Amino acid sequence: MKRLPTVLLATGHGSVDLYQGIVPVLVPVLVPFLVAERGYDYVAVSGFVLAATLLSSVVQPLFGLLTDRWSMPWLLPVSMLGTGAGTALVGLTDDYLLTLLAIALTGVGVAAYHPQAARTARAVTGGGHIGMSWFSLGGIVGFALAPVVVVPLLHAGGLEATPALMIPAVVGALITLPLLRKGAAPKTTRRPGADDWRSFARLTTIIVLRSIVYVGLTTFVGLYLGQRLDLSATGSSAVLVVLFGGGVVGTLLGGRLANRWGRLPVMRVAYGTAAVGLAGLTFVPGFVMLGFVVVTAIALSVPFSLHITLGQDYLPSRVGTASGVTLGLAVSAGGMVAPALGALAETTSLQTVLAVLIVLPAIAGLLARRLAEPAADQMTVV
Repeated sequence: MKRLPTVLLATGHGSVDLYQGIVPVLVPVLVPFLVAERGYDYVAVSGFVLAATLLSSVVQPLFGLLTDRWSMPWLLPVSMLGTGAGTALVGLTDDYLLTLLAIALTGVGVAAYHPQAARTARAVTGGGHIGMSWFSLGGIVGFALAPVVVVPLLHAGGLEATPALMIPAVVGALITLPLLRKGAAPKTTRRPGADDWRSFARLTTIIVLRSIVYVGLTTFVGLYLGQRLDLSATGSSAVLVVLFGGGVVGTLLGGRLANRWGRLPVMRVAYGTAAVGLAGLTFVPGFVMLGFVVVTAIALSVPFSLHITLGQDYLPSRVGTASGVTLGLAVSAGGMVAPALGALAETTSLQTVLAVLIVLPAIAGLLARRLAEPAADQMTVV
């Protein structure tokens, strides 16, 4: 693993996913300010969320197709600057349509970045599991830092302060520039093996199941533990810190464990462990539930970077497409299912929602048992 290029790419990934964490349903940082200062109703706000999340996720595979056809390393800094510009422009207009277009620009920037970035990460790291885990970690940290960075800024200056949010994009673009030569002329070694679409579809299903569980946890686990353990609002929010902390640990562990025991064995054990962890935090009483939160968070995060490399190896001639799906379209499933989970919680209970989620990683683990490592002659180095 080339450490400095990997760290630079991971940092750039974090700067992009910082913006991805600003508007989405899970971390609605901008939404309260848009409601308070502009008077938008919840229907209008839902349009912002749709523009920022669904648009970016659906468009990512299209950018993946483009990067499979042409070498476009310039997309990295351009998409970063576009993402930052979209967020910065939100505070400069009172018009709803223009605000919607600004947020849409952020979503398109996120979509344009990830397929090319994943190709570049593969070139920089040589397709190594540890390198890709660091690349993935950058995005996770950036997403988690969104409220930490943005909320104090907007509390201090209101929406008029959003132009300052251009700074992370500029920094990310600058530190990525030295990597463009690495991605300028990617060499794709095409070998006799064909793309394995059946295995890729099965892997995509696994990623969708993981996404639903992760979104369900980040949405409801703080409330659930707050009820069960009689925690304050601050204490309930702190549960998310535990969840994100476990995600960081799990992402780093994934690459190292895969180097030792292989991707698929690690994925199978991780999803089985996640199901056990979910069962523990759902039904075991007392503060030991916090321990199960840690176990579940780590187990769900271990396969994250492995999904990316496995998807690229299943589609050796379409690495950009594979990256766009594994990082974009499949991941959006959790956000689209979140309203249904909320409705279930309203009609039953939070415990029922978590109990339903137990089944999903168990199914993912079973599906992973039906996957096989791609044949050596199907893999490519990009």
